Amino acid sequence: MASIKQRNSGLVQRRTEAIRSAADRDSADEEDEARRGEEEDEDNDKGDSKETRLTLMEEVLLLGLKDREGYTSFWNDCISSGLRGCMLVELALRGRLQLEACGVRRKSLLSRKVICKSDAATGDVLLDEALKHIKETQPPETVQSWIELLSGETWNPLKLHYQLRNVRERLAKNLVEKGVLTTEKQNFLLFDMTTHPLTNSTIKQRLVKKVQQSVLEKWVNDPHRMDKRVLSLILLAHSSDVLENAFAPLQDEQYDLGMKRVHTLLELEPEKESAKPNVNELMWAVVAAFTK
Repeated sequence: MASIKQRNSGLVQRRTEAIRSAADRDSADEEDEARRGEEEDEDNDKGDSKETRLTLMEEVLLLGLKDREGYTSFWNDCISSGLRGCMLVELALRGRLQLEACGVRRKSLLSRKVICKSDAATGDVLLDEALKHIKETQPPETVQSWIELLSGETWNPLKLHYQLRNVRERLAKNLVEKGVLTTEKQNFLLFDMTTHPLTNSTIKQRLVKKVQQSVLEKWVNDPHRMDKRVLSLILLAHSSDVLENAFAPLQDEQYDLGMKRVHTLLELEPEKESAKPNVNELMWAVVAAFTK
């Protein structure tokens, strides 16, 4: 009887030791995984520091700028509001803005107000200026209203101070500081205009290639598996009427395939897509504002 008890206690002890060793291995694996994640973050930070990091607004403007002339098309009347939409999405991607809760009745995207989630400075003057306006405005406004207010498209004289002025010029100067563009003066018979021709073609080519690959080689046929920033860039570049510039260099077959896949993204219903898990609701609200 005593020998049976000893054997049982030995079994219990061995099981306990096995459980402990397994737990130790699991915790060690978790620590290794966390360490690898930290190392990857550090590597990403190093990689980002080596490459010029652009905001959504800067990327959209860069797609719209003519390389040699250094200005956007005079016929493009969409880029102004498109850049304001980029600001809202950029702030949302950085965790500064969000939409109010949809509530029991599930308010539509365009009827939900924009809420300041964090007022921490972004380090970008334009973004911080827009964030300050949104934070200090009570009651809050909708996405559609903010695009109009930041663009100066309002009949209310009391709200004209919300307009962000000279946005394209200020973004171009940011790109000059980042070594992407340069500054020149051009004479247009009746007036002189400051232009910003491309000086670093590598960054522009990298941006164009990123857009092209997202709907060609790296196409995943599911917007929720796409990188949120890349998806936002495609949809906002289309709303700003500059997406065509990224596909112009492609051969006919690739161009047709790329544009076909872009149209599948454009045909998505923002209300349905925003109801899915792990999405940027504010981005879909901006898309809804431009496609309504």
